[in-house]
Amino acid sequence: MQTDLVHYILQIADNSLIYGHRLSEWCGHGPILEVDMALTNISLDHIGAARNLYQYAAQLEGGGKTEDSYPYLRDVREFRNALLLELPKGDFADTMARALYFDAFQVHFYTALQQSSDTQLAAIAEKSLKEVLYHLRFSSEWVVRLGDGTDESKQRMQASLLRYMEYTGELFSPSEAEKNLMAAGVAVNIDTLKAAWTETVSATFDEAGLVFPLQAENAFFQSGGKKGIHTEHLGFILTELQYMQRVYPQCEW
Repeated sequence: MQTDLVHYILQIADNSLIYGHRLSEWCGHGPILEVDMALTNISLDHIGAARNLYQYAAQLEGGGKTEDSYPYLRDVREFRNALLLELPKGDFADTMARALYFDAFQVHFYTALQQSSDTQLAAIAEKSLKEVLYHLRFSSEWVVRLGDGTDESKQRMQASLLRYMEYTGELFSPSEAEKNLMAAGVAVNIDTLKAAWTETVSATFDEAGLVFPLQAENAFFQSGGKKGIHTEHLGFILTELQYMQRVYPQCEW
């Protein structure tokens, strides 16, 4: 069970780390100063959450592992983040589309994770929920502003939301570690979150005057991240993220 628990923790942590890294690319490039600062701070929230989870994983594994072992010393196939989060940042509409989908998922996920039988995970979820509630408010407000704005902003927002929809199914597809931990009351049964997520997201679509794409039961969704099968984009992220540690092993600031 401990191996499954470590894998589960890393899966959650990797989501936050890779997404936080993507958002950090907006630092100095936001459309307005207020948004630039907000995205940078949200990025730090995610990286901080990842750090708490990596610390817990290192505590469980022992053997000299530290919180730095996981982001800096693993190869691409060892990461378990969802594919949605490693895709290029794109334009601002792309960023807000991805943010809406992931923020809505995290709100419902962390709400449920507070009931985990693992007290450490439950405590991390309680702390993280306070942050992701703000993240969802920020992303949903911008989706509404862009959807209810000019003809161009509406068209671009709609196109981005449609483009990323095929990556959302993976969020609700449990890994083997998740399945094993559900019975013990440790992991969230993510199958049960899909309806609440759909309601949250579709309400934002409606407010923005956008069309929510209805998905057939057998609709195709991109997947593989939870099994370590990633797009080429993750390799470029890790090349940048791990550069110093790979060139100067065990270096410390």
